[in-house]
Amino acid sequence: MRKDVRILLVGEPKVGKTSLIMSLVSEEFPDDVPLRAEEITIPADVTPERVPTHIVDYSEAEQSDEQLYQEISKANVICIVYSVNNKKSIEKVTSHWIPLITDRTDKDSRVPLILVGNKSDLVEHSSMETVLPIMNQYSDIETCVECSAKNLKNISELFYYAQKAVLHPTGPLYCPEEKEMKQSCIKALTRIFKVSDLDNDGILNDNELNFFQRTCFNTPLAPQALEDVKNVVRKNVTDGVKNNGLTLKGFLFLHTLFIQRGRHETTWTVLRRFGYGDDLELHQEYLFPLLKIPVDCTTELNHNAYLFLQSVFDKHDKDRDCALSPDEVKDLFKVFPYMPWGPDVNNTVCTNDQGWITYQGYLSQWTLTTYLDVQRCLEYLGYLGYSIICEQESQAAAITVTRNKRIDLQKKQTQRSVFHCNILGAKGSGKTSFLQAFLGRNLQKQRKIREDHKSFYSINTTYVYGQEKYLLLHEVMPDFDFLSEADLACDVVCLVYDVNNPRSFEYCAKVYKQYFMDSKTPCMMIASKSDLHEARQHYSLTPLDFCRKHKLHPPQPWTCNTVETPSKELYTKLTTMAMYPHMAQADLKSSTFWLRASVGATVFAVLGFAMYRAILKQR
Repeated sequence: MRKDVRILLVGEPKVGKTSLIMSLVSEEFPDDVPLRAEEITIPADVTPERVPTHIVDYSEAEQSDEQLYQEISKANVICIVYSVNNKKSIEKVTSHWIPLITDRTDKDSRVPLILVGNKSDLVEHSSMETVLPIMNQYSDIETCVECSAKNLKNISELFYYAQKAVLHPTGPLYCPEEKEMKQSCIKALTRIFKVSDLDNDGILNDNELNFFQRTCFNTPLAPQALEDVKNVVRKNVTDGVKNNGLTLKGFLFLHTLFIQRGRHETTWTVLRRFGYGDDLELHQEYLFPLLKIPVDCTTELNHNAYLFLQSVFDKHDKDRDCALSPDEVKDLFKVFPYMPWGPDVNNTVCTNDQGWITYQGYLSQWTLTTYLDVQRCLEYLGYLGYSIICEQESQAAAITVTRNKRIDLQKKQTQRSVFHCNILGAKGSGKTSFLQAFLGRNLQKQRKIREDHKSFYSINTTYVYGQEKYLLLHEVMPDFDFLSEADLACDVVCLVYDVNNPRSFEYCAKVYKQYFMDSKTPCMMIASKSDLHEARQHYSLTPLDFCRKHKLHPPQPWTCNTVETPSKELYTKLTTMAMYPHMAQADLKSSTFWLRASVGATVFAVLGFAMYRAILKQR
């Protein structure tokens, strides 16, 4: 909501603009009225909407046209004052004042107008019949108020309506000519309905309605009030109530009714609670809350965020197959203004035999987004209504900012859950296959992937010493001369060469010597396509001698040309190296170290699978 409101009073001389302001301030009609009242500010604590309000007077005798134009441009709402006993002042509303204001304001940001009929104490009849056609002709006119500065009639109401026209404008919500809500308002309320429909059955049941009511208005509805609301909808809308719950049709009807009855503030309270600004777009402060991330720190989702995302998955996994079909994904992202996941996501995370994103794959993709682009993650959580459903101040509450990596090295332990591995190697060395094998795809399955759907990332879970961790693999383009800081910044490096290509290892050796020989980033050499004949590499040292010389692990043989699912052993090793970079190479090479890590992983994987199946049965 706006931080303050600026009200400008204009009109013909002698209609009582200054008297209205002075009567409001002193609560009595002034005996001596100056040509123009000084600008006054009404503090927030004495206004109904708790917003400071500035009231500005205009005097033709004291101010130039240029000063008037400046005031029009600064005003949030303009009161056009006429005298109910002066027909000429009423005619001037349409012949002079409205055209003047229209010319001086942008078409896209029209200022709301209030027609003010002053001096009602001097006549017995109402001017409403004369003014009503004017109101119907100009959509910028919010309302008309008849008042009297002399006997203080409707003075407070006048300035309340003016304030309300700014804070709760009708324009963005409703089209009076069509007598229906505008499409932008329907779109916003439809998203709000979907976010509030916690079980995704297309109906707001009593529990969901009460949660919605408490969220927006800090008070639940009494059972009788709830029934009364539903009865109003039943009487007016077919299919507005279904299974004793409110449908989208009924929800939209209620808000149309609020607006038609002048209760715009009810709809605006709902819209603002769900992050909308006056333009009915989600405002930047809502989508991108402040989150400070120091250098050398990473971003991860916390436990509550994963619970929320799990509930979102369950809400949309209609067939309970623990995977999201294309239609279910589409339904999940209906609360977004665009589709955030392209076909490459299906090749970044685990999918089922039909190519649909599994529960594990879904959580992995969210983990990847949080790690690589936390601002995008905050935006996505905003669309899903995280802060509202979880009753948090903002989406920032979903994020854990990890401590500086140097502290991890000093303490020789880490609390992080996500580790980043960059994959480097010459073209054709098998980098892409290495990424896809991590997702359980052998060479036969990889051949079905379309070229334009390929991904340079893959992410999955591994288990190290019984702890579940995420390993994020990133395939770096093999342009040796243009490796950026981002290409080199990671927790562990994987150098891949093709054993069948005699020129493949040279690239890995050069990259290691140029970029990683003096760094503290652990490196692993992968001898890819180990099912093929091993050719002699055209390099001064054999891969094994090179690794010995630089105190690296021996090259790890690897292939995905298998009938069964490729082994995850190497990925566990990479995660272990990322978790324990402080360990000496000798320790990392010892068989007992790897044995302890891999046995822990196997035991935990079996336990984890058993627990996962139990959870699925409950769901």
